[in-house]
Amino acid sequence: MPGKVNGRGARRCCALWFTGVVLAVAGCVASAYAAEMIEAPSAQLQGLDKITARVSQFDAPVGATVRFGNLSIVVRDCRRSSPEERPENAAFVEIYETRPGEAKERLFSGWMFSSSPALSALDHAVYDVNLLACKGGAAPSAPAAATPSTPAPAGRSRGKTPR
Repeated sequence: MPGKVNGRGARRCCALWFTGVVLAVAGCVASAYAAEMIEAPSAQLQGLDKITARVSQFDAPVGATVRFGNLSIVVRDCRRSSPEERPENAAFVEIYETRPGEAKERLFSGWMFSSSPALSALDHAVYDVNLLACKGGAAPSAPAAATPSTPAPAGRSRGKTPR
């Protein structure tokens, strides 16, 4: 029968269609969400030395190299959500390990998110590094206050009138 489709073919077709729709929606949401992020000049990071159990918080300016133990950390981009949105911070981080007498080795390169530290994390035997926040940057501009077209009469407030 020419019009008959077997069960596997129909499922595969539906799965491909569904995957395409999900990817299209995710792309639209991601691009809209990224457009609302505010650039920040500095990232606040937290490092854990698993040997000594010492936790350190430090700031890493975008583009500068900071040291944590044997690690060299470079934040390439840091963005935070606008105040009206759900709190989120995202930073593109590169982490290198420098051992004496050896070449520098890249351990991590990717986006870190403050709300989901395990989503994209450094995998190292001694150190953990997490993004806490993106700091600084221009605050979103507030709409200008409306100026009244006619001045209020002298001695009277523009608010509620007494009863």
